[in-house]
Amino acid sequence: MKRIALLGATGSIGRQALDVVAANPELEVCALACGSQPLDELAAKHHVEHVQVGGDLTDLLERAEPDVVLNAVVGFAGLPATLWTLDHGVDLALANKESLVAAGELAVAAWQRGAGRVLPVDSEHSAAFQCLDGRPRETIDSLVLTASGGPFRGLTTDDLADVTPEQALAHPTWNMGPKITVDSATLANKGLELIEAHFLFDLPYEQIDVVVHPSSIVHAIVRFRDGASLAHAGYPDMRVPISYALTYPERAATPLPRLDFANGLVLEFEAPDRETFPLLSLAREAGERGGTLPCAFNAANEIAVRAFLDGRLPFLAIAQVVEAVLAVSDGSPAGDFAELEEADRDARSLASGFASALPVR
Repeated sequence: MKRIALLGATGSIGRQALDVVAANPELEVCALACGSQPLDELAAKHHVEHVQVGGDLTDLLERAEPDVVLNAVVGFAGLPATLWTLDHGVDLALANKESLVAAGELAVAAWQRGAGRVLPVDSEHSAAFQCLDGRPRETIDSLVLTASGGPFRGLTTDDLADVTPEQALAHPTWNMGPKITVDSATLANKGLELIEAHFLFDLPYEQIDVVVHPSSIVHAIVRFRDGASLAHAGYPDMRVPISYALTYPERAATPLPRLDFANGLVLEFEAPDRETFPLLSLAREAGERGGTLPCAFNAANEIAVRAFLDGRLPFLAIAQVVEAVLAVSDGSPAGDFAELEEADRDARSLASGFASALPVR
């Protein structure tokens, strides 16, 4: 029996994870946590003893003693739980990409100390993990992450001048929470995933590409030195990577439809529009420059997206705020978590100031 600590239990990933656990008798939830919503009813339904709303989630993990921590907390708030899990050598099912984006070297160092497993839950990173699993590093040419393009694929900056949060949240293929859905619309999510892949798979940035794949059938592709490529394909449903992470190294059955290759399945790919959606390039630049610049990118983007969802910032200004913060951040490396928190606070303060100075429309 695997004991699962589910952090971010009331979000999209958390709800689907509970479905996966309910369908697998070898899994049980030993802890539930979320940021603000009551968990009494959910805990009673799933017979969970250790429950926490808000606060330091590492205390919950100490009490629960899980075999696997599924970290689906949104944003920088998920970092302490990730670092605790890595340091303690507990398997980490990682849906909080910000852990590797913002913490970077600190997270990798904790991972090396604890020597546990990191099992990615993002669909693209789960796909890449499966394609790379057991492959000698010298045989790998490059990794390709796919992006749906979001609801605004093909539009120009003029078209995007007055888009609303409701339009940005209308994702064509995935059902996700509001923050990640807006990030998909701006391509910031793919920028975050690019940085995450760098740390997760220890690949240099020049070996990681991004392509737009509107149907979201192919989730990642690994190219090899002999010219061959392996692709991971499946209908877009987060229960697949969640199940894979929670039951690894087994591959548990899921009640999901299988791809029908004989029924006119068409796979299309195209280059991302980096001019209209500059956050992808800004993320790559922040990653390549290193230090705490990825942390600053993440922090500024969180503030800007929140302002957009609240109606205080136009859609196109999300990228403007992030670019302005990166331009004035020194990016000095963080020696410990306290220094990383300081870099995060500074970037958020800068982003709030820039966001307030920009017109709403």
